Amino acid sequence: MPRALPGQTPGETVNTKTLTRWLGSAALTGALVCSMSPALAGPLNPTAPATPASESPAPAAPESLPSPVPAAPVPLPEPVPAPVTDSDSQTAGPTAEHLSETPADAPGLEADIKDEAGLLGARMGQGMERLLATGDPQVPTPEEKQQKLDAEAGQLETPLDTPDTTADEAPAATSAGFLATPAFAATAANTWMPAGIQGLDVSSHQENVDWAAAWRQGARFAYTKATEGTYYKNPYYKQQYNGSANTGMVRGAYHFAIPAVGSGAQEANYFVDNGGGWSADGRTLPPLLDIEYNPYPQLGNTCYNLSATQMITWIRDFSNTIQARTGRVPMIYTTTDWWRTCTGNTNAFSNHPLHLASYGQAAGALPNGWAAYNVWQYSSTGPFVGDSNVFKGTTADLDHFVRSASSAGSSSPAATAISRVAAANPVLGKSTSSVNCGLKDGGCYQNFEGGAVLWSAATGAYPSRNGSIRQAYQASGFENGVLGYPRSAEVCGIKNNGCYQDFQGGSILWSSATGARVSPNGAIRTAYQKQGFESGSLGYPTSGQVCGIKDNGCYQNFSGGAILWSAATGAQVSANRAIRTAYQAAGFENGVLGYPRGPEVCGIKNNGCYQDFQGGAILWSSATGAQVSPNGPVRTAYQKQGFESGTLGYPTGGQVCGIRDNGCYQNYQGGAILWSPATGAQPSPSGAIRTAYQKHGFENGGLGYPTSGEVCGIKDNGCYQNYQGGAITWTKSVGAHPTGGEIRRKWQSTGFEKGVLGYPTADESCKAGKCTQPFQGGRIDWTKAGGAVVTRK
Repeated sequence: MPRALPGQTPGETVNTKTLTRWLGSAALTGALVCSMSPALAGPLNPTAPATPASESPAPAAPESLPSPVPAAPVPLPEPVPAPVTDSDSQTAGPTAEHLSETPADAPGLEADIKDEAGLLGARMGQGMERLLATGDPQVPTPEEKQQKLDAEAGQLETPLDTPDTTADEAPAATSAGFLATPAFAATAANTWMPAGIQGLDVSSHQENVDWAAAWRQGARFAYTKATEGTYYKNPYYKQQYNGSANTGMVRGAYHFAIPAVGSGAQEANYFVDNGGGWSADGRTLPPLLDIEYNPYPQLGNTCYNLSATQMITWIRDFSNTIQARTGRVPMIYTTTDWWRTCTGNTNAFSNHPLHLASYGQAAGALPNGWAAYNVWQYSSTGPFVGDSNVFKGTTADLDHFVRSASSAGSSSPAATAISRVAAANPVLGKSTSSVNCGLKDGGCYQNFEGGAVLWSAATGAYPSRNGSIRQAYQASGFENGVLGYPRSAEVCGIKNNGCYQDFQGGSILWSSATGARVSPNGAIRTAYQKQGFESGSLGYPTSGQVCGIKDNGCYQNFSGGAILWSAATGAQVSANRAIRTAYQAAGFENGVLGYPRGPEVCGIKNNGCYQDFQGGAILWSSATGAQVSPNGPVRTAYQKQGFESGTLGYPTGGQVCGIRDNGCYQNYQGGAILWSPATGAQPSPSGAIRTAYQKHGFENGGLGYPTSGEVCGIKDNGCYQNYQGGAITWTKSVGAHPTGGEIRRKWQSTGFEKGVLGYPTADESCKAGKCTQPFQGGRIDWTKAGGAVVTRK
């Protein structure tokens, strides 16, 4: 009987929203609540060779309940004789003990569910029907309860042992040898059919099916339940699976998943071992995974108490096992609402064909990742026996769907794009795998003899050819790594006959001298681009990008230098020249200079160059080479002197510390700068005063460190510089001479060079306890007894 809810518009699509309107939100709350976790779309390896498709014959019938074909149809309405068991003993009906063995890993749970499943088990669309009738996918309908009682009372039909039509035999025009019961004949009241190729799905709930009647109604494909969990095999499988084929339909088998009982791999193997295989014989639909509302409350909520991540892992395990054994990924049967609730609406399986359950005259919203369904189950109340389905496409499309092992389907955007790219790149050779999807961002790939083609919705399809660039791409993690999906094909013929390939996250560049190196998007690549990529001064990368250095910085080496990055300085080029050599000698970023703060700048005085760093600068000229000017008082004094443009010119050496009183100095073209804690940094410019200072031992002599810079413009255009132990004065007429001690104090009392004595004309000399220094206007003599005495000329 058709089931309609109060207020339901004829043909209205059944979904959570409309069920809530009909039944009230409280009715759905318990049924649809599942532990949610973010969807986990694990990657498929684009380089992994395709798993060879096992040579699979047409699926074998399950081992349960072989029964001789009755000599005549079972008369109605008399009770149907019970089937004969494997031991040829008569029983009251098909028993659960003959359906499977209990797995050793969960004997108690499986035994309970096996008993609950009974002779009928669950079936496709059962949860949807329960929602319509009871508002809860775990509460059986009255019809289910009655049928279960009938089964327990031994009132099921004897399963007919229908043989398969061999490949060289014509399909039978009718399915004789049985009489369908009125309850399951194709006479349901609902006669509406959407446009497309019609089909149906059946299970033990339909018992022996009148396939000839279904064919006359227009059905051209069928799905038959083969197994459930790891404990149940459909006793009517042979009659349904072979009977549909014998009428000329293409047919396939489905598995009702019970994730709480077995792992994905266990249930997949159980399915394939008991009728769920596939071969490209033109008659067999892909294996079908029925993953929907949990029909058994004792196994938990509607998601079997699995989180979204656990559910995705289970489905992937099932799918991978099916693909490994049959060469084809399974089609997935589900509802949009269950998929959203129990998988977090993952797009990880968008490469799988979709069998959508949605009752009404429009399919409605699709689960995430699918742009279209392949098969739509639009009704459980007719026009066909069991559930009514429609294939989206033409007869030619259905034929291709049946024969093709392409995981994505020939009409999917990914498969179409990949096929087009493969045809345009004959160097790829023959395909070695099907189109596999479920990668990052719902992407797909297909392997070929000469590489692979990767596709994503954001990038389209591009080849990844075998060779150095692909090896570097693999080492970076393929699409899951920093590079993501390719954005171009490999391009060759650039500088030095090199090649590159662009990706979402950067590029890979190759030359015969450097090999293939990744240039990931980011500040370093932006700086590399500004330099002209491989055509600029840096040339090709010679390493990958290395991070985690000082202050969490990064660098990448190139033929012509390096680019260094830190959060404080940004990305700066360190070109292979004398300045970089000096930077290396200073310890790169770990040394006193730290990271570069800007590029190398040339064209300064005498065509020199410099580069600033966090800790100073390096200056270069052809006369002096590259020298470090570290931050500190010496550099500050150098800056006051005008850097290289001042009297000191370029540094001629590095800064040297550890001299007298822990002082430091740095030499320049035009002198030096000396520093001590007591005096600070003072320049000592080249000239007569510095020569006199050198003559007296620099800082190690009696003068010690300078306490001022050199001062000129005094009397007669003279100059002087003060020191810890005195001063040096200079005029053109008398030269440079130091003064110190008692003699200097006496000279000071006369007014230094402005007084009657004028400038010193010679250095101080001492002999036999007497020291003398001559001046322009006389002399000063000193003895211990008499002190300093002025004698004027």
